[in-house]
Amino acid sequence: MKKKTIVITDEAGLHARPASKISKKASEYPGDIKLIFEGKEIDLKSILAVMSLAVPQNGEVTLTVDGGDEDKTMQGLLDAFGEQGIDIKED
Repeated sequence: MKKKTIVITDEAGLHARPASKISKKASEYPGDIKLIFEGKEIDLKSILAVMSLAVPQNGEVTLTVDGGDEDKTMQGLLDAFGEQGIDIKED
């Protein structure tokens, strides 16, 4: 399993547009992809689940990838977060 911490820097937090794009990207990959915020773990492939987290600006989330090509999946998702102007925190 791969794990990475991400800081949501957008003023509106993880709002609908970036959440939708990131969720859609996650759906392109096999395996179990989760996003964890304040102890709540959701399936990143579900836009409704992502929105339910209500991650605010400067919220730290943990991205986990389990199964499939974990390295490729993690890099693709980190790129997707980066394209949305979301910072990646180095572990």
